[in-house]
Amino acid sequence: MLAKRIIPCLDVKDGKTVKGVNFVNFRDAGDPVELGAQYSRQGADELVYLDITASHEGRKTFTELVKKVAANISIPFTVGGGINALSDVDRLLAAGADKVSINSSALRNPDLIEEIAKNFGSQVCVVAIDANLENGNWLCYLNGGRIPTDKFLFDWAKEAESRGAGEILFTSMTHDGVKEGYPNEALAYLADTLHIPVIASGGAGEMSHFRDAFTLGKADAALAASVFHFGEIGISDLKKYLSEEGVNVRL
Repeated sequence: MLAKRIIPCLDVKDGKTVKGVNFVNFRDAGDPVELGAQYSRQGADELVYLDITASHEGRKTFTELVKKVAANISIPFTVGGGINALSDVDRLLAAGADKVSINSSALRNPDLIEEIAKNFGSQVCVVAIDANLENGNWLCYLNGGRIPTDKFLFDWAKEAESRGAGEILFTSMTHDGVKEGYPNEALAYLADTLHIPVIASGGAGEMSHFRDAFTLGKADAALAASVFHFGEIGISDLKKYLSEEGVNVRL
């Protein structure tokens, strides 16, 4: 069985790592390059860097930061935010990123998933989905949780897979930053219906939440931000705990 992955996520705004609650009220969490290097040393399996205002402000993800990160860490990392064309993917991979994450651009132009998969391979294409639980349905949102769409999580995830996505990164806006656990029912449904890895995001507050995302939610990876950024959970401690709980992780 493949080892479950622990992925710190660094939301970057104006060159700094920030963290919010339910996608608003951001506070500074430090230098993204230094934090990434620290997580790499502590045993994180991968990192995700998201330029959280790129789509909203119509900017391109900054290539310089990607180059600095690549020079300072020894684990794979994914970059997202403002990726709208193959040229963006090419630029970021050339700067040292291993994968790209597309969200708003994939919803607006689903063909982009196929183009990335065809030109760079499915393993490069992570489709991120921000969804909010509304009237019993998970509604997908654009532009960092600002604009609702007419797409629903499960349908859109299946479509993304069929178009060539290599992984689905599902962030629950309902659970984001609240620290009460991941949306395990929705995760398990995704895991059961898809044939590609599912990354859980939104809701980590304690070590047991990671265990539950892997056991109840059947996620392949768990992503978190504030619990790592503010020193509430150490990555090596978390992996030791998960191993003791019977979860297969790389120690």
